[in-house]
Formats: sequence, structure tokens, C-alpha cells
Amino acid sequence: MNSLRECNIPTSVKEVKKLGWDYIDVILFSGDAFVDHPSFGTACIARWLEKHGYRVAVVPQPNWRDDLRDFRKLGAPRLYFAVCSGAMDSMVNHYTAGKRLRHDDAYTPEGKSGQRPDRAVTVYTRILKQLWPEVPVVIGGVEASLRRLTHYDYWDDCLMPSILVDSGADWLCYGMGERPMLELTKAIEAGRNLHQMERIPQVAFLRKGRCKLEGALVLHSFETCRKDRKAFAENFHEIETHANMLHPQTIVEAVGDGYVQVNPPYPPATTEEMDSFWDLPFTKLPHPRYAGKRIPAYDMIKDSIITHRGCFGGCNFCTIAAHQGKFIQSRSEESIVAEVRRLAAMPEFHGNISDLGAPTANMYGMHGTDPSRCEVCRRKSCLYPAPCRNLDRSHERVLRMYDKVMAVKGVKHAYIGSGVRYDLFLDEKGFIDDSGKPYLKSLMLEHTSGRLKVAPEHTEDKVLGYMAKPSFKLFERLRTEFDAINRENGTHTELVPYFISSHPGCTFQDMERLAHNPGLKGIWMDQVQDFTPTPMTTSSVMFYTGLDPRTLKPVFVERDPDRKKAQKQLFFNKK
Repeated sequence: MNSLRECNIPTSVKEVKKLGWDYIDVILFSGDAFVDHPSFGTACIARWLEKHGYRVAVVPQPNWRDDLRDFRKLGAPRLYFAVCSGAMDSMVNHYTAGKRLRHDDAYTPEGKSGQRPDRAVTVYTRILKQLWPEVPVVIGGVEASLRRLTHYDYWDDCLMPSILVDSGADWLCYGMGERPMLELTKAIEAGRNLHQMERIPQVAFLRKGRCKLEGALVLHSFETCRKDRKAFAENFHEIETHANMLHPQTIVEAVGDGYVQVNPPYPPATTEEMDSFWDLPFTKLPHPRYAGKRIPAYDMIKDSIITHRGCFGGCNFCTIAAHQGKFIQSRSEESIVAEVRRLAAMPEFHGNISDLGAPTANMYGMHGTDPSRCEVCRRKSCLYPAPCRNLDRSHERVLRMYDKVMAVKGVKHAYIGSGVRYDLFLDEKGFIDDSGKPYLKSLMLEHTSGRLKVAPEHTEDKVLGYMAKPSFKLFERLRTEFDAINRENGTHTELVPYFISSHPGCTFQDMERLAHNPGLKGIWMDQVQDFTPTPMTTSSVMFYTGLDPRTLKPVFVERDPDRKKAQKQLFFNKK
């Protein structure tokens, strides 16, 4: 790896001087090492603002324990400070499902742990406000995005208010941030008045007094939610419903002597807009400051290609739709192929694309056949409890895209390392259309390295209902078709299922039935994850309240650490 390749996003005073800058517009603080790759949000925002004429510097993994020199070294920016925890929530990054401290950090050079604080967004923002009280601070990324309103915090086992309250940030940008961050940057530069800035889509802010905005969705206050778990469940149901609508209302939630306002998001990005987000001069390398050091997370994604954003699967334990949106936003085939050509030309590339996809790989290009029905839809999932009849599930587009990628000179393999939803091409009777079997065959024989990983998550329909996942019968059908393709082609591709233990609604007996389900006979199973409640998911609300926010009916929740461990261990100890 040639880590000495130039990156014109500075991270130090020396690099700023080398560029001849006498000011910096935006200084971005991140809990990750700085990798100039489109898989990292810090790089995406830095490059996007740079494209529009702004001078952006990044301070990666600042030391918050010493005299705060990392927070002082570049001085104050002309416009604002931006803060994110990195590609992961800092608490998920630090702790296991059992709340044990992890001993490594994939987003830090050499995997070294302890290079960012717990609740990094809050810690960094408070320091910046202490040092530069007059300079605006804009927070974003996964950690801020999923904490934009009252949320359950698993690590302190309590409800917390919007991260705007504890951090003291001026603005919060949620979701995928290119468009709101650019608009906010222009507004701050132009000195727009507060009333104008408060109308920018996809931002949130904290204000004193009572909200006077007409037509807003007013939630129960933070204080009410803290006293009444049912009120919190009701709030979340409204938040989630609006997060999955094309035209949601502004959301207002009272807290203390003020309120948090969350403006509706931008519409889903067009193909042209998506292409523009990737048509940027990424070096696709760690910053030269890390020469000779390994960043494990970079090793995992350096040869990957992102094809789209969003997920309409609606799994209750997942935060993808809450952050990226439900509606699929796809890049053009031309944009993807152009990136593949650039990747193939890099001296470090050895012919294997490690992952060609997105959160759900086979949703590329999928949309509603009648857009007018999507305009008014309030469904959280296009697949659960049954696939939407308006959803175009053809895999012809994704197969065509795969073929064009494989035709690029220098590409030997393009693996699909992202998740695949088999209910997009199968039902319990078989393939839903003529593109289903060709897709599964292509996936098995051309786009895996011998093991196809899928996520049925459980075998018991009761538990799957709480997860918003399809019946296990569909996995059994997948296995039938999978085995048939192996027989027809004389291949030995393996099917590897993933499962979750101790999810709300799951008892020890449910895990016993999973471990001994005859539909799993002959499959090597070692992929089980203990459920971890994370902010802004239905499952975490169930865990905290003991209620299903969709129905407000009671749900069994296993909270005892030893019994949670027993559920997971049963999976490995099965006879």
C-alpha cells in the first residue's frame, strides 16, 4: 500500500501551511483515523464541501485527556466546527453486548483501543464550546443521528434526552449529510438569520420556550417519557412512522424549558445526485500521516464498492433506515463502473472486489412501480409482514450491473459481502419471477468465495414477528433451491445462517427450539449474536419498555446477563 500518496485534506498545522491557507472554513473532528475513502462519512463530507469551494481540515482522534492541544492547534474556523464519533457509535465501538470493554478498535491505527472517549460527540463538542464559545458546532454521523430525540441508552440503562441537550451543539445534521451540510454551510457563510436557517431540511436544533410552528408533530416531552414508558413507546412509533414516509411532518419534542425541533429530510437522492457524491477526488487511502501503520477497518473496505443507499427491509433491530432512509437511492451503472476502473488501476488492487453492494446488496435499483403510491405510504417495511404489491422486485438490474463490473479489465472477482434479502426473490413456493434463479445462481457461483451468508435471525415465528422478519419456512425454501443449484453445477458452496439470541420476545425455550431445528441439520452454525439495544430501533424500545411500540402490548424481555449468556451459549453447546 502506497500510503504516501498525497491527500489535500489537511490534518495538522504543517499540512495547512503547505497548502498556503491563511484560514480554514470548517474543521471536522472525528473519533476515527482519517481514511480518504467514500465508505467513511468524514471523507464524504470533507470532499463534498471541498468540491463546493470550502477549505476543510480534519482532526482525527483528538486527545481529550491532556491540555487539549489537538482542539487548539488549528485555531478557530471561519464558519464552524463539525463533530462526529466516526463510522460507528462510540458506545457500540467500545462495548460488547455484555457491556464488557473491547480490547481493540478497528478504526484506529494498529487496532489500538482507547483512542476515543465514550460518547465521543458529546465530549468533543463540550470541549470545543469551552474553548471557542462563539463558534458554531454542527454534530452529525451515526452517533448524533440516532440520538436526535429522546432515546434509550443501554449502557447507562436509562432514557436520555436528545444529544443536543447534553452536548450543547448548535445544530444536528441527521442521516446522509451531503445536502444538509452544504446548505447549512452556505447559510452560516451568508449570515442568514435564525428563522431562515431553522427551515433547512434534515437538521435539528434545541431552542428555549415553546415551539410556535404550525402543523408540527408534537411528541410527549422527555420528562413525560422518563416517567411513563408507554409514552416513550408511543413517541417512538410516531418517530419511526415519519422516518419511513416520503413527506413526514416536522417533529417537536419538549425538554426542560425548551424543545428540540427535527425538520423533515431531503427527498431521496436522485441517481444524478448519488453519482455526484462519488465523483470526488478520494485517494481511497488512509491519510499519509499513518504511513506504515495498519488500520483494520480500512483493510476490510479498501477494495469495496458502494452501489446504493437505504433499506426498505424494516428489521426491528436495525438502524439503517433510521439513518440512510427507507427508499433506495442507487448510483448509475456508469458511475459504479467508473469507480471500479479507478480501483482496478490502483497498484494495491489484486483483482478482487471484496464487497459490491450496500446494507442490503440486492436492493440495487429497486423501487415502487407506481410512485404515487409510495408518496402516501406509511409502511415501515416493504417486505414485512408481506412484500408490498407495488414493489418491483426484479433482479435484472442488479444482474446487469454485476456483468458490467465483471467486464472491467483487471477485475477477477466481485464478491457480495453485504447482506442479501432472499425474500426479494423467493416465497415459500419458489422463485417469484424469471430473474430469481439466475440471481441466486450468479450469487452462489460467481460472487461468493464459497460461503453465502444470510440472516434468518431465528427459527420461531413468534420471535421473528418481534424482529419483523419473514417465517423460517422461507429459509428452508432457500436451502432447497440452494442445494439444487449446487447439485446441478457440481459445486459445494456453503450456506451460512446468522442468528440473534435474547432478542425481546425470545425465551430460553425458543433458543432450544432454534438449536435443534431440523431445518438446520447438516449446516455448520457458529454465527450467533447476543442482542444489543441501540438507539432508535423498535427492538431497543421493546427492551426498555417491555412493550411492542406497534401495538403497546407486553413483550417478554430477558434482561438478566447470565440468562442472556445462557441463551447464546446454548447455541454452541447443542448436542
